[in-house]
Amino acid sequence: MKMAAKTDNKKTPANADKKKAALESVAPEQKELTPYEIVCRSRDKTRPTAVKYIAGIVDGFIELHGDRGFADDAAIIGGIGRIGGMPVTVIGIEKGVDTADKIKHNFGGASPEGYRKALRLMKQAEKFNRPVLNIVDTSGAACGIGAEERGEAEAIAVNLMKMAGLKVPVLSLFIGEGGSGGALGLAVADEVWITETSTYSVISPEGCASILYKDSSKVREAAEALKLTAPELLKKKAVERVIEEKDFSDGYFAALKSDIAEFFKKKAAVPVEQLVAERYKRFRAF
Repeated sequence: MKMAAKTDNKKTPANADKKKAALESVAPEQKELTPYEIVCRSRDKTRPTAVKYIAGIVDGFIELHGDRGFADDAAIIGGIGRIGGMPVTVIGIEKGVDTADKIKHNFGGASPEGYRKALRLMKQAEKFNRPVLNIVDTSGAACGIGAEERGEAEAIAVNLMKMAGLKVPVLSLFIGEGGSGGALGLAVADEVWITETSTYSVISPEGCASILYKDSSKVREAAEALKLTAPELLKKKAVERVIEEKDFSDGYFAALKSDIAEFFKKKAAVPVEQLVAERYKRFRAF
């Protein structure tokens, strides 16, 4: 009981104020952010979510629903549209904007049926020879008895296996948090791109601090140790490209749309056997 009390004392309003200060004291255009400040940026509620990216990048988007087995998971939005005139399948993990929206989308925590819906749409894309764009923003997959009973780990594992052999180009774009298997379940791609203040890691800094340091206040040290920032990920070849965020203006989305269209056109020219082999080789390198 004494140990529990000691840990709880570290989660004080003062500690929360420090986190808020870390987020607010750094100008958006400032480049030299600490890993923990980047974590705070990746969680900033003013960031555009998957829905905003889809609206800015995809023309004529039509949402498709359900996993054809259990339910339609609102945490994962998927459908078809066009990017640069090319038919594409787009799948995004949506956190939500306001409180009601966040609850509706389970704060971006996808359930097994969400990953199964995503796989259904990717198989459909393969059938009709459409490239796949996955937009990732999640602190992790849904946690709870229901999700575990319905096979959360199995659903993610099947996605990893099937995506590795998908016979169409796949691009994964990280736009905020990229947490654990919840992110990886949509990230077995030909390339992974990440915006400059997004993150990608096996665990949150808070979880890492609690497990490794046995001290939740060591979140800054954990963020540093995890090497979860875009420059570190680029250095380790976990991502292929870092996207400059600028101000998330219409120009930002227009430039990103153009780059994605060019990527898909380039990959469309690659023979299927080579495309799959290179994707497999990319992940075997780790």
